[in-house]
Amino acid sequence: MKTAIIISGLSILIITVLFFGTSFKPIKIIGQTFVKILIGALLLFFLNAFGNQFGIHVPINLITATISGILGIPGVLALTTIQLWVLV
Repeated sequence: MKTAIIISGLSILIITVLFFGTSFKPIKIIGQTFVKILIGALLLFFLNAFGNQFGIHVPINLITATISGILGIPGVLALTTIQLWVLV
């Protein structure tokens, strides 16, 4: 019974947001940051998948995903450089 209440509450919340829209700037910024972190984790995944042939492995965690997501390709290169030169 509790799951039905939770699902109906979330459905009402989603319909309300779709109907009225969100004019909250912080929600938009948090959403964009979350998407950037996911993209950063994806970049690190591909770096580890293709860099494994060359002995490159950068761990994927919240900090490295945030760095690579916000900074983009230069962030991934910086993390790779740190991993190869500093931490080895």
